[in-house]
Amino acid sequence: MNAILKVSGIAKKFVLHQQHGVVLEVLKNLSFELCPGECLVLAGRSGTGKSTLLRMLYGNYLAQEGSIRVRREEGAGGWLELVGAEPRRILAARRHTLGYVSQFLRVIPRVSTLDVVMEPARLRGQARAAAETRAEALLARLNIPERLWPLAPGTFSGGEQQRVNIARSFMLPWPILLLDEPTASLDEANRQVVLELIGEARAAGSAIIGIFHDPQARKAVASRFLNMDDEETREAEEIKEAEEIKEKEKETLHAG
Repeated sequence: MNAILKVSGIAKKFVLHQQHGVVLEVLKNLSFELCPGECLVLAGRSGTGKSTLLRMLYGNYLAQEGSIRVRREEGAGGWLELVGAEPRRILAARRHTLGYVSQFLRVIPRVSTLDVVMEPARLRGQARAAAETRAEALLARLNIPERLWPLAPGTFSGGEQQRVNIARSFMLPWPILLLDEPTASLDEANRQVVLELIGEARAAGSAIIGIFHDPQARKAVASRFLNMDDEETREAEEIKEAEEIKEKEKETLHAG
């Protein structure tokens, strides 16, 4: 299958100006490709650049070296180089190609939960009635009480805001979907709903990259892993994890 995302030799450093210019090298010479229907889970210790990578893929952070190319759905299609792309091209990719579930819900105050969830579909030109039906179904599935739908989500609990964020991100089919701890702050029932949504997105052809600190969630959704530690560790871990996934697939076949 042809790749929809190609990352080659990217690097990212941060300069801590308030600490005498200390330089933190977060990512170095990282390369991978992702195909439709895959779920690539980012693994590794805290501080190895997992969330940084997602922000680079979404165009929030600029890579200082290397290339990030996505196959576009908007316009004439083709490939978009995200590193150094014009802001309007990044915004177009976010509207049509790149979905993102961040750890925090950031929305305009006083906008209703239903409108927050519908927004991605409305921006893509979907009729309000169809968008509203989809949004209501997702909110109900994620156990957000109907009495909260007309309210702004800024006053909700952390878990409720996370579920609103997830509903918003799954409003539309995304060619590439970035997930930053989508099951954090969730109870077991809602965690299971999110895992089902991820599985449905994969089955529909979405290419998914995610961070999951819950080992059970990682195993449930991953088609492969990318270790974010140093290069030698990454190579060894990728071989080990590939073997584990093959074993899991064999067990599934035998169980069937």
